[in-house]
This record gives sequence, structure tokens and C-alpha cells, in this order.
Amino acid sequence: MAAQHGRRDFVLRRLLAIGDGFAVVAALALAAALGGVRTDTVAYLFWGVASLPAWLLLFKAYGLYDRDIKRVSHTTLDDLPWLFHAAVIGSLLTWAYYRVLPVDQIIFAELAVFGVALLAFTPLVRAAVRKGAARAVGPERVLLVSDDRMTGVLVRKLRAHPEYGLEPIGMIAVGSRPATGAKEASPLPTLGGLDDMIDVIGEHDVERIVVSHAAGDDELLLGVLRRCKQLSIKVSVLPQLLDVMGPSVEVDDVEGVTVLGINPPVLSRSSRAVKRGMDVIGASVALLLAAPLMALIAIAIKLDSRGPLLFRQSRIGKDGESFRLGKFRTMIADAEERREELLAQSKSAHWLHLDHDPRITRVGRFLRLTSLDELPQLWNVLKGEMSLVGPRPLVESEDAQITGWGRSRLDLTPGITGYWQVLGRTNIPFEEMIKLDYLYVSNWSLWGDIRLILRTLPAVIRQRGAN
Repeated sequence: MAAQHGRRDFVLRRLLAIGDGFAVVAALALAAALGGVRTDTVAYLFWGVASLPAWLLLFKAYGLYDRDIKRVSHTTLDDLPWLFHAAVIGSLLTWAYYRVLPVDQIIFAELAVFGVALLAFTPLVRAAVRKGAARAVGPERVLLVSDDRMTGVLVRKLRAHPEYGLEPIGMIAVGSRPATGAKEASPLPTLGGLDDMIDVIGEHDVERIVVSHAAGDDELLLGVLRRCKQLSIKVSVLPQLLDVMGPSVEVDDVEGVTVLGINPPVLSRSSRAVKRGMDVIGASVALLLAAPLMALIAIAIKLDSRGPLLFRQSRIGKDGESFRLGKFRTMIADAEERREELLAQSKSAHWLHLDHDPRITRVGRFLRLTSLDELPQLWNVLKGEMSLVGPRPLVESEDAQITGWGRSRLDLTPGITGYWQVLGRTNIPFEEMIKLDYLYVSNWSLWGDIRLILRTLPAVIRQRGAN
């Protein structure tokens, strides 16, 4: 059974290794073609192929074949920091390697082309491999060990994000027998109790267990881990305390006692300066590139309906201070006057959420689906009222509903994009949005901002949650 459940990981690791080897050889070939004039190309490529085991060992040392097993949401984008570092080190080692071989040495132009090509080819090949492997082997079958409340939350999130490649197939009741009424209360069937776990895993081809710490005590959790270790089943745990602490928690120890290190609550001056610098440069470049498109949008809005070009609205920004946010107008001129009458039809009690808002114009619908209506917010970024990435800027009535730890979301400047925009927008409930914003603020990093910016375009193209 262990071999059966390890097949998915076995296949993915080897496909990734084959793809990495292909990327290295392709980069060497491109370097030979563009970097200089070689008379020994065949020998050069032969020794390049001979170096592939060392490359794969280097990538293995950087954990590039192991993180898919540990992390549910791991993507090629997450590999980039390690790929960059491995490419730099590997390129320098390749230069030294060719100096001792019976072939022409690699000149600087070849080395530069090789490094850039490797950084381009490897992520592309890895993304294609992951997509192909996911289609070939299908989604990972997941069994939940959780109480009914957490089961509903987990199932909704997993089903809302098919890119994770996880298929929840059932739940295990906490106790020796299935809980009475669990089947009706839970969105998943109850397949048995903890004593039945080994049989359930075998009968339903389970590949991963997701355990909520809220489902029981430490002894229960350790028992689940022991069973899963026997069967080589992957385990993901949702700790109770760390619900909104995020991925930057570091495991530390004091003489064998486990201690969790958490980010300080306030960004350092250097971090704030780096974030602000990225905002100014990014917004300036984006405005220059988008200027012709913004002119066309302005003409289309004026031709489509009467009213101002921009829609301005007061939003709550950093430290609770209000500012005027600008967007291209996507609604009829008297849209705000009709807001109160439409609140009764809203799908959420916290904000106005309609499947089909009658106030949206024809051009406005297109602008919203493509998120082009938000381009004027780049001016807010330049003025320092917003950031490229940050918590969602809320109107005063929505902000007033947030209390307690949720107020910490205002410790950073609100952003044009962020977790809410990338992960589903209006598909995400109000309470979950607050958690995501808190998670962003408490786990800020420069790479995190870059990663969210890179994930924004695919999210816009998929139009998930666009309203």
C-alpha cells in the first residue's frame, strides 16, 4: 500500500528531474549558439550532459524535489527564489567545470546567456511538468479528520481552488464510531472512526490526511500520525493557535523545547522603504505603459453612458485614515443613490454582493471582468495612499464591522492587489477576507509582494470572483 500511495510523488519527482535536465541542456545549447563561436560543440554538449547528475544533486540540495510533498499549495512560482540561487551557483560551478575539461573554456558571453536561459527555461518546463502530471494522475484524494464546522470550511476552500489538485472524499469522525448526524451536518460523508482509518485509507485510495487540531487532543493527533506513517500517507495539520499566523512562523528550540518564532508586529524602516520604493517604481512604469489603454477606456466610457469619467469613493486606509480612491466609472451616474434599495438582495450581510448588479454599464462590465477599472488607483499608489500590494481598502461602513485583532490589517497601506484579489475576490466571505488581510500584514516579505503581483494576472484572466 505504501508503494501505491507514493506513486504520485515518485512520478512527479522524476518528471521534474527530467524537465530540469532538459532545461540545463537547452540552456547550454543556446549559450553555444549565441554566446560565441565554437568548433567543439559536440564535445561541449557531451560534457554538459555528463554534468546533469551534479545539477540534479544541486537542485535536490535546494529542496526543489521535496516541497510538493510537504505543501498543498506549492507552485512553480514558489520555486523561483531557490531556482535563482541554484542557477547562480550552478553557473559558476559550470564555468569552473569547463576550465578543467579538454574543450574550449566558457567565455563570459556564453556564461551570461546560459544563466539567463536557465532561469527562463527551468520555471517554464517545471510549470508544464506539474500541469501535465496533475492531468495524468488526477487530483489527490483527501480524507479529513475534523469536527463538522472545520470540515465545512476546509471543503469549501479546497473545492474553490482546483489548482491545488485535492479532492476531499470523506471524513473520519473523532471517536471510535461515526458521530451521529455527522453525515447530515457535514458536506462530506462520514466514512468511519479513528479505529477504522487503516481500512478507510485502503478502500478509498486515500493519499493525504488533513487533520484539524480542533478535532481532538495531542494524543489523537499523534495516533493519526503514527497510522499515516505506517502507510506512507501524507499529512497536513491545521493547528488551532496558528489559524491566522501564516507561513512565516519559524520553528525554533530552547534546549529541546519547541518554540515558534513569529514576525514582529511592526515593519522595520528598511522594509517600509523597500516596499515604498517598489510601489513608486512599479506604479510609475505601469502608468507609462498603460497610458494609451487608459485613454481608450476613457473614450469608451464617455461614449457608453452619461456621467463622470472616474468614480471616487472614500475608503479607510493605513491606521484608519480615510482617503479618496479613484476608479474608472463602471456604473450609471446615480448608482450610489440606488445602493440602499439593493442591499436587501445582497448575498452577504457585510457588503453589497450581487450576481447581476443592474447599475453596471456595458463597458463597465468588461472593465470589471478584466479589472481594468482599477488602473486609476496607480495614482493613489504614487500619492502614498495605497500600495501595489496590501489589504483590501474598505468603505467606512464595512470597516466599522471589524473589531479586535482584525484591526491590525490597517497596520499596512491598502493595496490594488492582495490575497483577496488573487484567491477569489467576491467568492471569499467577509470574515475570511479579514483573516487573509491579517495574514498578509503579519507575514509581509518583499518576495511575498512580488509573488502576489505575479499571481494577479492569472487570477484576472480566470475571472474568479469578478463582479
